[in-house]
Amino acid sequence: MLTAKQNMIECMKGGNPDRYVNQYEAVQLLMHPFMFASPLLTEGMENVKNAWGVTNTFPKGTPGAFPVHTPDKIVVKDIEHWRDYVHAPSLDFPQEMWDQCKAMYDAVDGEKAFKAAFVAPGLFEQSHHLCEIANALIYYIEYEDEMHDLIKYLTEWELKLAEGICSHLHPDMLFHHDDWGGHDSTFMSVDMFNEFFLDAYKEIYGYYKSHGVDYVVHHSDSYAATLVPSMIEMGIDVFQGCMETNKVDDLLKKYGDKISFMGCIENASVDFEGWTDENCEKEVRRVCDRYGMKHFIPCIAQGGPGSVYPGVYMSLTKAIDKLNKEKFGIEDPDSARMPIQIMF
Repeated sequence: MLTAKQNMIECMKGGNPDRYVNQYEAVQLLMHPFMFASPLLTEGMENVKNAWGVTNTFPKGTPGAFPVHTPDKIVVKDIEHWRDYVHAPSLDFPQEMWDQCKAMYDAVDGEKAFKAAFVAPGLFEQSHHLCEIANALIYYIEYEDEMHDLIKYLTEWELKLAEGICSHLHPDMLFHHDDWGGHDSTFMSVDMFNEFFLDAYKEIYGYYKSHGVDYVVHHSDSYAATLVPSMIEMGIDVFQGCMETNKVDDLLKKYGDKISFMGCIENASVDFEGWTDENCEKEVRRVCDRYGMKHFIPCIAQGGPGSVYPGVYMSLTKAIDKLNKEKFGIEDPDSARMPIQIMF
C-alpha cells in the first residue's frame, strides 16, 4: 500500500494510485509566524482588527469569519490615495517564532504527508478586504493604475513572506487561498483577471517552486473553469475547492495532464443542520464514481480540513475509507497517513 503522500503524487501525475485520495489526508497545513501575529478568528470573535487594519467578525451560528465593511471600517477610503491607508505589516519575526513553527514542520512524517505552508488571503481577496468587494470591482475598471500599484504592493509583501517561509521552514507544498468567483461565474473576465493577476502569481508561485516547493495547491471554492489555463501558466498543480458548476468532467478531459482537481463535495450538499452519515456516503460514492481517481481528489470544497457542522468532515473521511476498502481492499489506511487533521 502506498503512503497517503505517495498515493496523492500518483494521482496528480495520472500514474497508478492504489486508492482514492481521501480529502486532505496527504496535506498537513502548517503555520508561519504571521499567522500568529494576525490569527484566524474562531466562532464568537467579533469585530477584530487584523494586522492589515481589516476588521473581521465571526458571529456564533455563522459558517465562518468575514470582513466588516461599514463605512467607518473600510480601510481604503480613497483609492487614489490608497497608500495613505494601506500599510503592510512587518514580517520581521524573532528566530524563536520561526523555530516554533519549524518544530511543527519537523513533527510531520514527510513520507506520509506533504508539509504544506498555509497562506491566506490571496491578492484578490486582500484587495477587496481592504476596499470592500463592490468598491474593489469598480476600482479594477475605473482606477486601473491604482489597482495595478496596489497589487504590486501586495505581491512584494507576499514575496517577502515567501522568502521567510522557504528559508526557515522548507515546505514541499504551498496551500494558497484566493477565491476568484462565485458559484456560477468568476468575479471578472479572463482578460481582466490576467491583466491584474497572472504575472503576479507567476512570480509568487515561481518563487516557491524555485525554493524547494514541489507542488502548489490553490484554493478557490468557486466557479473558475475559465481561469484554468491561467492557473496552469501560474504553476498551480491542484485547483482545490472546485465546484461541479465548473463541469469538472470536461476540465479533466481537457487539462487533466496539466493540473488536478480537488473538491466537488460541496458544503451545501453535505454540511448543514441535520446532516447524516448516509447522505455523506451517498455524495462520496456519487463523486468518486463520476470523476475517478486520476487527477481528481474527492474532498469537501472548503479551504481546509473541517466543516461548518462538527462531524461532517470525518463522516466523509470514513465514507472514502469504506469505499477504498470495498474497491481496492485497503484495510488499514491510518497506517499509511498522519492522524487526520481538523483545522476548521
